[in-house]
Amino acid sequence: MDSLFDRLGGAPALDIVVDKFYAHVLEDNRINQFFRGVDMPSLRQHQKSFLAYAFGGTPAYDGRTLRAAHGNPRGMGLNDDHFDAVIENLSMTLQEVGVASELIDEVRLVAESVRADVLDR
Repeated sequence: MDSLFDRLGGAPALDIVVDKFYAHVLEDNRINQFFRGVDMPSLRQHQKSFLAYAFGGTPAYDGRTLRAAHGNPRGMGLNDDHFDAVIENLSMTLQEVGVASELIDEVRLVAESVRADVLDR
């Protein structure tokens, strides 16, 4: 069976999704404060690398852990409501680019699987 990464369209699709996703995030007043002053081109690259790994496209990820990477946002009050807004923006982005609902559900499950690490529980 192909990985979720492959079924989503591989690296070219991930490039499009991540770029569109962050455009939505930066417009979302519920969560855009967490991205002020962030080097967005670098963040996009890290996100693409992480998602390629999380979706089974690469065997390893050499970036920071999710707990470490989200320390500053947690210090700014990052909580479940914000995490939900991120998942909502990701789902909306996937719908916009024509990803099938069953694949969006799989992506949401992957996102949910990291909630505890992102929120340091």
